[in-house]
Amino acid sequence: MYFQTLDDKKECVGVYSNGHLEFGEIPEKITRTWKYTGSVDKEEIEYAWLMCNGRDLKEVCPPELTTELEKIQSKFRAFMKAFDIANVNLRENCMFDLVPFDFLKQFCEIKNKITEHVFEKYEKPQNYEFLSRSYKLLHKISYQDLNVNVEGCRDLFLSSADARKVTAILNGNKFIDYNLFGTVTGRLSTKSGSFPVLTMKKKFRKLLKPKNDWFISLDYNSAEVRTLLSLSGQQQPDIDIHDWHCKTIFKDVAGLTRQKAKTMFFAWLYNPASKKGDIDFYDRKKLLRHWYKNGVVKTPFGRQIKVTENKAFNYLIQSTTADLVIDRAVEIDVILQDRKSFISHIVHDEIVIDFNDEDRGILQEIKKLFAKNKLDCYVVNMQAGKNYYELKEMSI
Repeated sequence: MYFQTLDDKKECVGVYSNGHLEFGEIPEKITRTWKYTGSVDKEEIEYAWLMCNGRDLKEVCPPELTTELEKIQSKFRAFMKAFDIANVNLRENCMFDLVPFDFLKQFCEIKNKITEHVFEKYEKPQNYEFLSRSYKLLHKISYQDLNVNVEGCRDLFLSSADARKVTAILNGNKFIDYNLFGTVTGRLSTKSGSFPVLTMKKKFRKLLKPKNDWFISLDYNSAEVRTLLSLSGQQQPDIDIHDWHCKTIFKDVAGLTRQKAKTMFFAWLYNPASKKGDIDFYDRKKLLRHWYKNGVVKTPFGRQIKVTENKAFNYLIQSTTADLVIDRAVEIDVILQDRKSFISHIVHDEIVIDFNDEDRGILQEIKKLFAKNKLDCYVVNMQAGKNYYELKEMSI
């Protein structure tokens, strides 16, 4: 049965199906809808938005419904503008308490028709289940208000430019709204209005504090390089990857430092024309023969990316690494269920947990879970701190 939820917040439970609005109790036989929301969470439900890889209603609307959709979306925008003028916070109010029921029925009915059209015309992506689990976590994160304050941040006000930026951050939204489909590789981006966790200068991270006792940060030692090793069928070294490069592929270079080895390696990795450092277990052409065919990169996570050959290698590595991290975040979120600790945010190959001291007993389990991913077991860096900038290494 096709249905639409009336709000995307967990506490705002309302559903449209079979021409009726239902509140509080959810009909049992609902199976397909446009998009996941926190108000209805059943494993068997399928989502048209994921079927069409994040396209919006207008993009997938059949021609015969275009005019009707435009009219109803125009009304929706008018409501949103009115709420903005009246300073109505939609994160604190249920949508169905603010708009006429007749409008909700009309909007949901056309969404049902478009949803049905998508399921009839689109094939389910190979990575559908991964996208579904990922989006549910990102949606959950989007409704977690951050603890952002200036305590201990006097140094951020020493220049007028920094002070203006801090003020803008303090006056902005305090939640992270990730865009699952914001990049072609699947690397996370954030939507307009989101807290700028991916783009702000590192020193401004000091403004971000945990709600619990600590931030625990987990990231991989040279994540993309380790992904390259795994895809190449090579064993993971249990030391820093660039120190290992110094001792192996660059061992004949006199006076080589770790930093220089790192620079030399990445100059090769991200430059398809470069031959420097191209050795058997970093065989770019061999990897492309396996993962790139007919202009499409197919990653281990089932993601399919149309790309030119000169970018295919980079897209394979970047996309696979991004999906590895999101996949680990989903699994870590599972073991944090019903605990005070929770995933605060994800930044590239880093997962940050807002950690409560009561959960110290599962730190080792979390680290092992993060290290052991779909491809291999990666070396993990683990840090802790009282804010997101001043993190210190942990040894567990």
